[in-house]
Amino acid sequence: MNQQTENKAREVEITTEDLPLHCPTPSMQLWNSHPRVFLPIEATGEALCPYCGTHYILKGGAVAGHH
Repeated sequence: MNQQTENKAREVEITTEDLPLHCPTPSMQLWNSHPRVFLPIEATGEALCPYCGTHYILKGGAVAGHH
């Protein structure tokens, strides 16, 4: 069953392949979206979307040496 992800507050784990991180992500439904915002997650390994409250966690933690 292919189910689209709604844009509501939740926790999402991403990988370095998903960088640069922006919310909404491509898997979120367009009708339920807010303006795209890029989120700086590399330094801390976590980011919170100011629009929808989604908490993103970078699998493996902060990226060393990332600018």
